[in-house]
Amino acid sequence: MRIHFIGNATVLLGYRGLSLLTDPNFLHRGERAHLGYGLVSRRLTEPDLDPGELARVDAVVLSHLHGDHWDRRARRRLSRSLPIVTTPHAARRLQGVHGFHRAVGLRTWQEETVRHGDARVRITSLPGRHAGHPVLRRLLPPVMGSLLEFGPAVGPAHHRLYVSGDTLLFDGLDEIGRRFPGLDLAVLHLGGTTLPGGFVVTMDGRQGAELARRLDPRLILPVHYDDYTVFRSPLDAFLAEADRKGLADRLVHCRHGQRAVLRAEGGPPVVI
Repeated sequence: MRIHFIGNATVLLGYRGLSLLTDPNFLHRGERAHLGYGLVSRRLTEPDLDPGELARVDAVVLSHLHGDHWDRRARRRLSRSLPIVTTPHAARRLQGVHGFHRAVGLRTWQEETVRHGDARVRITSLPGRHAGHPVLRRLLPPVMGSLLEFGPAVGPAHHRLYVSGDTLLFDGLDEIGRRFPGLDLAVLHLGGTTLPGGFVVTMDGRQGAELARRLDPRLILPVHYDDYTVFRSPLDAFLAEADRKGLADRLVHCRHGQRAVLRAEGGPPVVI
């Protein structure tokens, strides 16, 4: 299992010949992401790749339709024939407005399978909640987490990854651990994203560490923590909380632009 952390929540995943991209965000430092209702956030980092530098991608998993997860560069440069697995809300927009006719919208616990050669990944939509206040939840786009199960075309999965999406910690996430115990890797969207009025809409370090404790994955990869001006909870806050909860030895220290390799037989990841 190959992991390339491109930046923000954008991760390129490779298994055998199959390639999957999460939350494509290719804005450059200083450019602004549109978050809706006139809200924008300035990017503070550079992505490690531009869309034109990507090798073949078999599908995109998009947690929700926000400008720091699906931006104008992705919209213009990615192929309209690329399968995109996302929420029903985002799929309708992508098909009807942007012409991505192979966008598929999944409701919670529904699944979709992507194949390439002798490899496949089964994508299951998982619960997510982008805001705590009911009114704010109606204003923000629906969000999903994802279970990604990579394996051969026939037979059991070799790698089971959880990607949180932009969710806050809430009790509904506990069902993920009950249904899918023994996760190999949890990719956690952090940052403590804070909107005007002080509304926090993504996990901060404390929430992220607590979710990792509840789900009990073998490895943990933090993402989405220092790329935009709306982020208020730095990576160090998560690392300190993870250490306090006895999770430090599970962390994958793969920063922007780095790659990690996970082995199906377990053991520590190799970071390049």
